[in-house]
Amino acid sequence: MSHTRSHHGSSLSAHRRGRELAEAADGRVADVLVVGLGATGAGAALDAAARGLDVVAVDAHDLAFGTSRWSSKLIHGGLRYLASAQFDVAHESAVERGVLMTRTAPHLVAAQPFVLPLTPLVSKAQASLAWAGFRAGDMLRLAARTPRQALPAPRRLSATEARHLAPSVRAAGLRGGLLSWDGKVTDDARLVTALARTAAAQGARVLTRVRVVELTGTGARIRDELTGEEGEIRARAVINATGVWAGDLVEGIRIRPSRGTHLVLRSERLGALPAGLHIPIPGETNRFVLVLPQGDGRVYVGLTDEPVEGGIPDVPEVPETDIGFLLDVLGSALDVPVAREEVVGAFAGLRPLLDTAADDGRAGAPARTSDISRRHAVLTSADGVTTIVGGKLTTYRRMAQDAVDAAIAARGLPAGPSPTAALPLVGAAAPARLRTLSAPRRLVRRYGTEAAAVHALTVQDPALAEPVLPGHPVTRAELLWAVRHEGALDESDLLDRRTRIGLVPEDRAEAHAAAREALTEAATPRP
Repeated sequence: MSHTRSHHGSSLSAHRRGRELAEAADGRVADVLVVGLGATGAGAALDAAARGLDVVAVDAHDLAFGTSRWSSKLIHGGLRYLASAQFDVAHESAVERGVLMTRTAPHLVAAQPFVLPLTPLVSKAQASLAWAGFRAGDMLRLAARTPRQALPAPRRLSATEARHLAPSVRAAGLRGGLLSWDGKVTDDARLVTALARTAAAQGARVLTRVRVVELTGTGARIRDELTGEEGEIRARAVINATGVWAGDLVEGIRIRPSRGTHLVLRSERLGALPAGLHIPIPGETNRFVLVLPQGDGRVYVGLTDEPVEGGIPDVPEVPETDIGFLLDVLGSALDVPVAREEVVGAFAGLRPLLDTAADDGRAGAPARTSDISRRHAVLTSADGVTTIVGGKLTTYRRMAQDAVDAAIAARGLPAGPSPTAALPLVGAAAPARLRTLSAPRRLVRRYGTEAAAVHALTVQDPALAEPVLPGHPVTRAELLWAVRHEGALDESDLLDRRTRIGLVPEDRAEAHAAAREALTEAATPRP
């Protein structure tokens, strides 16, 4: 057991990856091998390393390559689960939201206001039900002991107030609005990057572009996707955290993927949006289309909940039916409906829902994936692989803790309880301290205490202060930082995950040269 391993820095780089991949495959036996570096896998790597275990974590692609970069960016308090009487899931969500907002990632997770406009399409009964739900959500906040200053109380709005917070909403017949609050992460892929780097700081070897070809309870046969070389990583315990792909590595895992689609619009299309919007879906009691301002010149509109049949693609396609559905619901509340050509991008994620239909004696699968529980499950295969499936972004930490607990128990590893509920991620600090940092506010919301170091690059070289493309706030300094410290290995890592420029294909094409320059500059030895 390597309980005395030295404390590594949190920076991930191509050089570190090469060195640690060679170490991981040299025949030694790690305590824990984690497969998959989305939120849950990176969380599991952090959890195990923080307990003093020797950890190797691999992903065939990049950090947050799969579902973890396609979320709504919301850190939910669990209100939706109350409606379906899943009180344990609702409470767990509220607790984990509070952990992120107040302890582990207050630089990345903050309160987001939402307005539900009371248009003529929202009946008085629906409005009363929604208001009762928001009040119940506030009780969840209280039960989770999240302070009021972190999440303000819901309240009713006059028509004038509703129009001020949601100026693009149709004024005709508007009788007011309901204001509620939830958690929102600046960027889900940045949260995963912070998790992976915090795990690396605890001594975990975090290895991207390492594909598991075969998985057993004692390790994996792997292939370095950069060189094609194959090797083996041996471990006392193995955790499969590959989400919707979990069944590809371990037999007997049944996943019912559900597709959640979002549209990307330019911010100017909807005007100033001080708050997000909840727009009720016609015929549904507790489902809404969300309008989510991102603060980077873009707005996301989501989301769908559609079952996915057949094979699981690396990057899900967005069908026109999803786009049409979201535009129709959005148009039901706006002054001027959004036209199809105004959708500048779209993305879809696949929720790794556990198919329990056969287990509970029901014939056939559930009619709708929206009805499947968001509970997570830890499953141990006959040869000892621990698989974690289900759940959602908000509860990644608890899922990781449960997976590591199960792996430790299955293999008899000596390790104490999880410390991650009180372990700040890279860049985290109390809001009062974050406000004192001498760096642009936008950088503080993305990098926390590291914002000053990112900003310092622009002082050393003013050319790095230039935006990567006109109208988008990401600077060349951020691309360089991502290569030097955040493990970005190519242009797609930079444009699609460390930043989200790539969500708009037109912007991605324009920014490609800047990404290539950052990779070249980072590879040039510094004097």
